[in-house]
Formats: sequence, C-alpha cells, structure tokens
Amino acid sequence: MEREHQDRILDQFSRQAVPFGGSPQIRDEVALNRIVDLAEAGLSDTVLDVACGPGLLACAFARATRHATGVDVTPKMLEQARELQRKQGLENLTWQEGNVPPLPYADSSFSIVSTRFAFHHFLDPLAVLKEMRRVCRPGGRVVVADTAPALIKADAFNRMEQLRDPSHVRALSPGELLELFAAAGLPEPHLESDALLYDLESFLARSFPKDGDADRIRQLFAESLQSDSLGVAAIRKDGEVRFSFPTVIVASLVTS
Repeated sequence: MEREHQDRILDQFSRQAVPFGGSPQIRDEVALNRIVDLAEAGLSDTVLDVACGPGLLACAFARATRHATGVDVTPKMLEQARELQRKQGLENLTWQEGNVPPLPYADSSFSIVSTRFAFHHFLDPLAVLKEMRRVCRPGGRVVVADTAPALIKADAFNRMEQLRDPSHVRALSPGELLELFAAAGLPEPHLESDALLYDLESFLARSFPKDGDADRIRQLFAESLQSDSLGVAAIRKDGEVRFSFPTVIVASLVTS
C-alpha cells in the first residue's frame, strides 16, 4: 500500500511539477508570507520545509531566515526548487530528496518546521506531524498549511479531490487538524483560515485525472453550484465556474 501510494505521488507530481509551481494561487506572495509571519520567522532561524514541492515556501523562508532546507520525494519538484532558488539569487538553501516519515534529521535540528499543501497526501499525517515535532527544537514552531474543508462537506470534497489527483488521500477539517496537533503532543495551536480563488478549467489544466474523471469533476461542480455540496462556494461568472478552495494555517510552539 505504501509503495503503491509513493508511486502515485511520484507519477502525479513529476507531471505536475511545472504547472503546480507556476500556478498563480500557489505562487501568491501574500499567502506565502502569511505562513512566514505566523511562524514568527527571524534572521536567526533555521527552517525545514517538509514535502517542499517546487520550493516556493522554502524560498520565502530563506528570504527571512538564516537558512532553509527543503525535502521532497519527487526529483522533478526539486529541479523546479533549484531553478527558483537560482532565479531569486538565494544562497542560504539546501535541497534533499527523501520521503517522510521518517525525516532524515536529528532531534531538534531546526527552529521552524513547516509544510504546505502536503498533509492531504500523507497516509499517516499523525506520524508525519510527530516527526516534524521531533526535529523542531524547544521554543521553535511547527506550521502546517493545507486544504481544510468543513467537516460536514469533507467527504464530498475528498471524493472530488481523489478524482482530480489520484495521490490525494484525505484533506482534514480544521477541527481534525487541531485534534492532530494535540495527538502529536503539541500545545494548542493558532489557526488561521484562508481561501484560494480558482476557476475550474485552469484548476483542471494543471491536474492529471484518469480518463473521464475530469468530466465527472465538472459534473460535481455543476451540482455544487446549486447546493454548495463541495463546500467551495462555487459560482458561475463570465461563463466560467469559479470557487474558493478552503485552506488553513495551523501553527504551534514546541515547548519540550
């Protein structure tokens, strides 16, 4: 099961590396800097970004801290990350290929440990969060940013996402994320909600669903226009279906 899932991730994100990294919503500097601010990042901090993808968040942290490290399982994503680093002229970055869990770092190696838009791909998000806590030093911060549908809409939302991206496992609701932090032994976190605005066709254009599933997704959005069954506030404007992807940032201080 784990090997099959990793193969799905490698397949999806090798193909998504360029369109994902180029998405205006994913590249949004305001959204990236909000995470950096909630982590209370400063010039003395060392950062680990878990499942760093094309390196957008790691580079945002590098601009505000002493050093940032990005770890990801997909080589093509790391190629995009290195190219982004080159374009931004950043030198205080390290990239490492690797899966999680476990993380290939000693206890208390970093003062900030983050991840963005990755938790919904993990088979065991609690195990990943415990690893993030382990490699974060006392007094540091663990920060998770991810899609987070309302609990009552989560099943429908996750069915749609599994059609769009076969490597999707489950996006947790905000309440479930708070419970996950408690289960990982982290103090009560600060939670901030956000929403990323998309139009459906560009959203699908950077995805690689199986044959026929893109039309099934369009049908689910057509139904959600009437009932908000997906919990994404879908509307039709200027002939396009537009919607808001529910996201949260959860940040906790590591006390021991």
